[in-house]
Amino acid sequence: MVDCEKPKKSGLSRVQGAARLSVAPMMDWTDRHCRYLHRLMSKHTLLYTEMVTAPALVRGGAVQLLDYSPEEHPVAVQLGGSDATELAEATKICVDRGYHEVNLNVGCPSDRVQSGMFGAILMTKPDLVADCVSQMIAAAGDTEVTVKCRIGVDDQDPHAVLPAFIEKMRDAGVKRLQIHARKAWLKGLSPKENRDIPPLDYDLVLAMKRAYPELHISINGGITTLDQATEFLDAGLDGVMIGRAAYHTPSDILLDADARIYGGGVVKRAEDIVEEMMPYIADHMATGGRMHQVTRHMLGLFAGRPGARAWRRILSEGTGKADAGLPLLREALAPVTTG
Repeated sequence: MVDCEKPKKSGLSRVQGAARLSVAPMMDWTDRHCRYLHRLMSKHTLLYTEMVTAPALVRGGAVQLLDYSPEEHPVAVQLGGSDATELAEATKICVDRGYHEVNLNVGCPSDRVQSGMFGAILMTKPDLVADCVSQMIAAAGDTEVTVKCRIGVDDQDPHAVLPAFIEKMRDAGVKRLQIHARKAWLKGLSPKENRDIPPLDYDLVLAMKRAYPELHISINGGITTLDQATEFLDAGLDGVMIGRAAYHTPSDILLDADARIYGGGVVKRAEDIVEEMMPYIADHMATGGRMHQVTRHMLGLFAGRPGARAWRRILSEGTGKADAGLPLLREALAPVTTG
């Protein structure tokens, strides 16, 4: 059941601790069903919504995009936009819905985002971004406003652009940034290509932490294991944000996260997670939802294990049927547990 009531525990203190590891906001992937699954796997990892545009909330009234289950906390919302007044209004809406953090997208390279003048193209307009976050912070009260950015776009020199951008964010009141350690090429590369082709510059992000020790800086981009995450934390970064690996191989990233990143917690098995998801799926279907809306996020639970291919095949083929239900999950689980 979706419940957006603000939790009693201090959101700010909890989200700052959780930010040592986070799952990146990913369009079409990190919806509320995905986040519920990820929360069962890790009690502490910070979770993000898909990007929600400020116009959708302020002009469109699409507050249903902010729905979540209370179990998802600590959870942050990512906003897209470039109108400071509108972003401030959207921030207030998100705060009233109980989110622990409001993040501004200054990193997405898609054509749709560029045409709306938000996302990575805003790396070329740092003064505008500073105005936006300043007004968002004023509207947010005790809730933290953060920025997710790239190291630069197109022909920009990241070693010049990124420090100047960070300084403007700091001066505007931002205390925490997530930096995707790749440029975004807005001319000539597709969004998919922008996730792989531009070279990673981890050293630059590490240098930014040394240059701005007062800021909480998380690194993002190309990180696929907890071993890599702990190496970055040991190197002095405050947080690590993992995207596609956390989605496609969630067991590898999230099941051990509480123990390895946060220093404690029960390590569950992927089989346990399937069992714990069953009541949630049953409730979702009882209110008219489709099984596939939830189970599509579970396909990678057993990646790399015997029976994983059968698990994916049975779920992919079976959840589209009208009579699909919880027995299908047990059928799909059998090849994994006996493999």
